[in-house]
Amino acid sequence: MEQRFVMKCGGSTLAALPASFFEDLRSLQERGVKPVIVHGGGPAINETLAKLGIASEFVNGLRKTSDEVLDVVEMVLAGRINKEIVRRIGQSGAKALGLSGVDGALIQARPVANADEIGFVGDVTDVNASIVEGVMDMGYIPVIAPIGIDAAGQRYNINADTAAGAVASHLGVEQMIVVTDVPGILKTVDGEKKVLSTVTVEEIEAMIESGEIYGGMIPKVRAAIACIQGRVKQVVIVSGDVPGVLSKAVLEGGIGTTIIQS
Repeated sequence: MEQRFVMKCGGSTLAALPASFFEDLRSLQERGVKPVIVHGGGPAINETLAKLGIASEFVNGLRKTSDEVLDVVEMVLAGRINKEIVRRIGQSGAKALGLSGVDGALIQARPVANADEIGFVGDVTDVNASIVEGVMDMGYIPVIAPIGIDAAGQRYNINADTAAGAVASHLGVEQMIVVTDVPGILKTVDGEKKVLSTVTVEEIEAMIESGEIYGGMIPKVRAAIACIQGRVKQVVIVSGDVPGVLSKAVLEGGIGTTIIQS
């Protein structure tokens, strides 16, 4: 059975990763492992909207997406961020091909339940896994921007974590790797912060309730939990700064925090 994994990473996190991270990706590809990358790009979208004088508004953590905002989201995610990732993978000696969910109706979507409040934000209804598999079979790493499309040709802004979980599930991948700027979920044990090797969704909710997980870590863990859907049974949160982090996570284990359903 060939080894495949889906990696989710924020656009700003990816931009800050050292060259060694991309060399590690190349090394995995050379060993016959097939990575798939789904990326976000929130900070770059905010920056571009601000430059263009378009107001940014969020409803329950999701970006309110008008037609005007959607054009910018697509331009930044499918254009600037996607191609920057492809370029950096290419510089490492590996091969990558950039896609958005619009290409070949790769990510099919419908409006979220509260679309009247939030605009063109979508839920994933299907993923055309054969496109992703075809790209991998040609020897390329698929790099996917989370824009969805419906049968009528309407585009949707898709949360990157939701998109990554859906892509992983439709590919039949059981493990997702979420690359962040933290080593995992930390818990204070005997007055010392330690990385939890395994944690359940229920335990995470209890740690948020008790204040053990707080601030910027809350959206990170909630995002990881959002990836546990369909066939995806576990999500590993790792720091992109650790040398050889992907090889360790995929081939060895024992790094970062593994979140399991129960």
